[in-house]
Amino acid sequence: MIKTDLGLISLDIVDSTNNYAMQLINDDKAHHGLTIFADQQTQGKGQRGRVWQSEVGESLLMSVILVPKHSLLHQFVFSAGVAVTIANVLQKYTESKIVEIKWPNDIIVSDKKAGGVLIENVLQGSSWVYTVVGIGINICQDKFADELYHATSIKIETGKTLEIKALCVEISNAVAEFATASLASDQVMSAYNLLLFKRNCSQKVNDKSTLRTVTIKEVRHDGGLLVQNETGKDEILEHGNQIWVWD
Repeated sequence: MIKTDLGLISLDIVDSTNNYAMQLINDDKAHHGLTIFADQQTQGKGQRGRVWQSEVGESLLMSVILVPKHSLLHQFVFSAGVAVTIANVLQKYTESKIVEIKWPNDIIVSDKKAGGVLIENVLQGSSWVYTVVGIGINICQDKFADELYHATSIKIETGKTLEIKALCVEISNAVAEFATASLASDQVMSAYNLLLFKRNCSQKVNDKSTLRTVTIKEVRHDGGLLVQNETGKDEILEHGNQIWVWD
């Protein structure tokens, strides 16, 4: 384990960088901007309890501990701003390949999933004490299992082999800076919706075991996805109740 003056804890292997960050918080050893980086995770976390799979040394696996300066009412706006911040950093390295965000916070490059963000909050009563931003991005992998046909990496899309730890520091600094900035909710959500994957396009969703097609319109401040259903009416989808179906 190496701890740098930049607030970076670098690990060869860990069960989950988010778990490690949470333990630091529990041990009162955390501070804003402290980042945990790992070459390998044995129990990496994905959305809705899924496991994030990655090859050793080929993915960016990190968690940033943040002290939010905002109300709990702005949890999704904060999450959206973090996703936009990460997408903007990656866009600098992908040139003509478009980086987008799939609701709620997957990172998409050229219509395929390159990574994801998992945010876990620590509350004390009604106070928002800490946020742990877990980030997993496929950087150098050049092949994936057949069932992960929708996955991609920065190397696949650009041919570039990025220095993963340097990218970790850049993203950590950008996210920590965003967390302490004034949160203009409308501005954050406007930026998020500009990057929204499949916006104004038809998309299949599995809604309570029923496959249907909707048109993606925008994401609201509370995290609900506004869509137009097959009858032409607007409705709100809540994350976790509907499952995105990849074409």
